Amino acid sequence: MKPFLVLQLRPEDEAADEEFAALLARGGLSEAEVQRIRLDQRDLPAGLVLADYSGVIVGGGPGCVSDAPADKTPQEARIEAQILGLMPRIAEGDVPFMGCCYGLGILAHHLGGVVSKDRYGEPIGGVDCTLSDEGAADPLLAGLPRRFRALVGHKEAVQALPPGAVHLVAADPCPFQMIRYRRNIYATQFHPEADGQSFATRIRIYRGKGYFHPDEAEALTKACLAENITVPERILRNFVDRYRVG
Repeated sequence: MKPFLVLQLRPEDEAADEEFAALLARGGLSEAEVQRIRLDQRDLPAGLVLADYSGVIVGGGPGCVSDAPADKTPQEARIEAQILGLMPRIAEGDVPFMGCCYGLGILAHHLGGVVSKDRYGEPIGGVDCTLSDEGAADPLLAGLPRRFRALVGHKEAVQALPPGAVHLVAADPCPFQMIRYRRNIYATQFHPEADGQSFATRIRIYRGKGYFHPDEAEALTKACLAENITVPERILRNFVDRYRVG
């Protein structure tokens, strides 16, 4: 069996552990089916062979690709350099890839797209997502409703479809909610692994990180817990089922 490579970018232990548990649960994975690497704690192994894995899953994190280099902490800069350094091999080999939130910024940046805080940032909460015609025809989205709810929360966003990418899912105000590059490389702005409880935990952990005013934390938590989020996890499960080797 080839495991999935799960790369995490969150430097907070509780946030990283919650995200990892959510990826396993909603992706239908056991710990034996993954290799987990927290890039805040260690670099990618020297001589990493992507063919040894069923695919690569990249989680979210508090960093922003669009931040000026001088504004990034040494840890944020190192994490970003690690994952960006892997992207040429993923893109050239069309390696199965699922980037979640920050992973979309990483993919778009690698493809030469514009990622910035100029437009399309979204507050914490649920949004109505809509499949494009290309999305409705994509194997990862087969059988999904044309409209569904998902949870978002991000300060930066993709400003235009990156060169060579296919637009799969849109929402308002952020249009670029899911894209595909080549046949097997996917990324979402929404969180396919998250439910309301996941966001309640993250709201508490990231209260002072600029996603929202701290006084809004209680109301945002209640709103997220009230959301009935079921479709995004099907996308994550479809990715795992489609590319699982073994």
